[in-house]
Amino acid sequence: MTCIIIEDEIPAQNIIKRFISKIPSLKLIGVFKAAIEANSVLNAENIDLVFLDINLPDISGIDFIRTVKDPPAIVITTAYPEFAVPSFELDTIVDYLVKPFSFDRFLKAVNKSKIRLEASKVNNEHSEETVYLNVDKTFHKLVLNHICYIESERNYVTIVTENKKLSFIDSLKNWAEKLPEHQFIQVHKSFIVNAKMVDKISGNTLFINSNKIPIGRTYKQELLTKLGV
Repeated sequence: MTCIIIEDEIPAQNIIKRFISKIPSLKLIGVFKAAIEANSVLNAENIDLVFLDINLPDISGIDFIRTVKDPPAIVITTAYPEFAVPSFELDTIVDYLVKPFSFDRFLKAVNKSKIRLEASKVNNEHSEETVYLNVDKTFHKLVLNHICYIESERNYVTIVTENKKLSFIDSLKNWAEKLPEHQFIQVHKSFIVNAKMVDKISGNTLFINSNKIPIGRTYKQELLTKLGV
């Protein structure tokens, strides 16, 4: 697993680096004193695991992770046990290590992260499932994971990806039943969105790329819960 350390205390950095060096399955990509410094690496590299302190300059570790789209597995490393409960409200957090922690405890957190990563790979393989849609007598290959959102209007459904838009006779209910429910969320009587594609939410509108999608009042709380907001 590739990993990075986000920790502003040099002694703590050194301990985590030493522990990582004892585990052959871990590859350390970088060490950062502030969360913002790690932002470009998280966007550019395929990082599997982050060892993250909470008290950091400029922005806390927890607040930073909330800004990261599709964050990797997170192991919190902190001197403050009182933050454990709110931390675990974020699904991406695998374990919570209170300083000083032993190598045995560190290894346990790494093993939990491996299990999470393997489960995620299985889910991703499932989400790469493809279907063929018959639109105007032409069969179009569609990867479910590439769907941005689905819109329903009267008897028609429109599926929008980053590079295509397909409209055909069908119902939104039918698609809601066939899509992975952990990833696709109904946000309005006429819209289902791919949670991984959501860029931001403002009031009762969410944004995917340049598309504005309304959020129905009865759907908003479930949406925020699933997104971990």
